[in-house]
Amino acid sequence: MGGGDGTGEERSGAARRRFAEAAREDRPDLALLCLLIGAEATTRGSLRRGRDIGGTTGETGGTRGTEGTGNAAGAARGAGPDPVDEEAAVDRLVDEGQAELDRLAGLLPFRRGRAPAEWAAALERTLGRELGFGGSAPDYRRLESSLLPEVLRRRRGLPILLSVVWTEVARRAGAPVYGVALPGHFVVGFGDPAGAHVLADPFGGGTQLGEEELAVMVAGATGGSPLSAAALRPAGPLETVLRILNNIRAWAAPRPERSGVRLWAVELSLLLPHHPGRLRFERAQLLVERGHFLRGAREMEEYADVVAAMEPNAAENVRRAARAARARLN
Repeated sequence: MGGGDGTGEERSGAARRRFAEAAREDRPDLALLCLLIGAEATTRGSLRRGRDIGGTTGETGGTRGTEGTGNAAGAARGAGPDPVDEEAAVDRLVDEGQAELDRLAGLLPFRRGRAPAEWAAALERTLGRELGFGGSAPDYRRLESSLLPEVLRRRRGLPILLSVVWTEVARRAGAPVYGVALPGHFVVGFGDPAGAHVLADPFGGGTQLGEEELAVMVAGATGGSPLSAAALRPAGPLETVLRILNNIRAWAAPRPERSGVRLWAVELSLLLPHHPGRLRFERAQLLVERGHFLRGAREMEEYADVVAAMEPNAAENVRRAARAARARLN
């Protein structure tokens, strides 16, 4: 890739524009934001390797919901997708994902006045046992495990994406439900977080978690730290989305050939109203890594100007990196 000033990755596609708008709503729609992350992966061609997004993988799991999306998204996978085709592909991915969540909610047996434990049991029975939603260690090695359209199709995913499925299906069915961002493992709460409630683990098929299981889970992720009340608070939609994007960045980081995936995950994170400022430097580094030396150097210098007053030594290190990036053009 050459050292020119522009980058193909920077074009503002349909998924990215809608993501930015949705993130700034007064009440952000978690399902919509997650489906748009999946649409970003599709329209950037990040799932091209090995199969089309709607194709079969030879794995167990359901094929409803987003099945067949590959044809709609195919027009958006070229180096320069037609904006109309890309918009249509994004619309289809979002509409099919929302429809599948609605369909899953309709499978829950209707019953008035369920207690929190009864809601948890109903979701475990329908999503976990009957439909096979859950996760296992190999799912951590797949990009699809962080993309809601793919999780709905495969019925496999990371704890946080399975928790999104649980919360969105339960919410549609009328349950008092919320996500809980435990250290290292996302789970779901039913009931009143400040009162009577139960926690369930969608990654384990929706099994309910007692205090002992929670303590072991948190201790394993933190190296022995005890469970705190702060760890059990409900996670907001934007907090959840940022954690999903962090997972995608972490997946791509040890895979240099997937630096494009890491770049779009960083850029989506930067569209959130609140995000770590250092992501701007990470984006600049990725631009340099991908051969866009001038643009990356300029963004490093801009970041250095921002942090210079508080961290002068760090700012000088960033400026040094910018000079090194410019030197690579010679």
